[in-house]
Amino acid sequence: MIAPNPTQEQPSRAKAPRAEEQDANLDLGATLARLRSAHRRDGAPTYAQRVSHLNALEHAVLSRKDALADAISRDFGNRSKHESIAAEVFVVINEIRFARSHLRDWMRTEARDVGLAFLPARAEVLPQPLGVVGVISPWNYPVQLALAPLVGALAAGNRVMLKPSELVPETTKVLGELLADAFTSDRVTMVTGGADVGEAFSKLAFDHLVFTGSTRVGKIVMRAAAENLVPLTLELGGKSPVIIGSGISARAAADKIMAGKCFNAGQTCVAPDYVLVPRGELGAFVAACEASVAKMYPTLASNPDYTSIISAGHFGRISTYVKEAKEKGVRVVEINPAKETLDPAKRKIAPTLVVDPPEELAVMQDEIFGPVLPIRPYDTLDAAIDYVNDRPRPLALYFVGYEESEAEHVIAKTTSGGVCVNDTMLHVGIDDLPFGGVGPSGMGHYHGHEGFVSFSKMKPILRQARVSGTALMRPPFGRAVELLLKLLIGG
Repeated sequence: MIAPNPTQEQPSRAKAPRAEEQDANLDLGATLARLRSAHRRDGAPTYAQRVSHLNALEHAVLSRKDALADAISRDFGNRSKHESIAAEVFVVINEIRFARSHLRDWMRTEARDVGLAFLPARAEVLPQPLGVVGVISPWNYPVQLALAPLVGALAAGNRVMLKPSELVPETTKVLGELLADAFTSDRVTMVTGGADVGEAFSKLAFDHLVFTGSTRVGKIVMRAAAENLVPLTLELGGKSPVIIGSGISARAAADKIMAGKCFNAGQTCVAPDYVLVPRGELGAFVAACEASVAKMYPTLASNPDYTSIISAGHFGRISTYVKEAKEKGVRVVEINPAKETLDPAKRKIAPTLVVDPPEELAVMQDEIFGPVLPIRPYDTLDAAIDYVNDRPRPLALYFVGYEESEAEHVIAKTTSGGVCVNDTMLHVGIDDLPFGGVGPSGMGHYHGHEGFVSFSKMKPILRQARVSGTALMRPPFGRAVELLLKLLIGG
């Protein structure tokens, strides 16, 4: 759930950071050094200590769930409280509880096979904290995408520096209070600021860096991290397609797709970005989308469940997609059930369908990140698959249809960060599924065990016995070595 750029404009309503945060911004390197020194001093936290960290985070989030939802709504202009509690609080709490319930098993040293040639030696893999993990989080899910990586990093025994987006100052203020109450400043530290701070942050010599944002900015972060050979988890975006298959009604498909597209007004990295529909079903699907939206959002202007666009800049960008389509003569369906006049100052955009747009339109080139949905017809399922495969690999791919053989065919013939069949976006909330992109949509994974592994050094260890047959392999080599090698290799 990813923002186009977490280090963009600074809203005029931004509050001044706490003095501690201002000091950290002045010398990020000193802050990193302080956390690294604490890690070296104390070593890897025990199981009990890690559980206490997770418990503290859970309590801090739950005690502020309403304050977080209110702050997010103030930052957006309007954000559905139910969406915020579900996508921000619930997802983070679930992640904490899942990690806590599995942490003892994750931390165990794992025995590995040494093979006949190395007996009686023993091999094992020891999960060890990396040290200090940096997290750059975006504005669109400002709690989830700040705290979910934190859960994995804490479970793995690390210390964390967090840089949230400056586009959500109200949420950042509550996050700062939450983290200050839950952790000492040498366990978790938050720094604030604009693009200059974000740039400096990405150049630090972290032991691991997590960036959530656009592909464009991800490339910049990757170049900066390369100077220090910092390993990265990049959670980027892209155009996540939906393929509609057979055996499902237009209305059932529309209900699933439009629910995902309208959630957070489409400001979600895994939101459906465009739909491929069988040519003969195009008209029925468009009509079904109109009916689906009308049921979910009978009004838009003052509806607290329909979220505003985060900023005037993003509002203008999304509006430009629609304007260009109209100017090119493309059919545009604005779904405004109550026929309301939407005040641009409130930054609400009606769910909008762009029907069969040509490829050269910006709406078909850019990640939309708003409630605008291009719909293109296809003639064969393989043609739809080819259309997806001709484009950069997406963060999510959706297949909606009740023919299992078609779903399996799509899964087998496409590559994407994740797949969800017969729904949209929900796979991100499954704690035991890794979340991450592929190629232009990202690299690395977190959530659940994969997050623990990403933020750990899985250290291989070989323990040699006092007496070992491998001593025969030392010079001077003779007939015994030749016989041993022949026995091991054969032939």
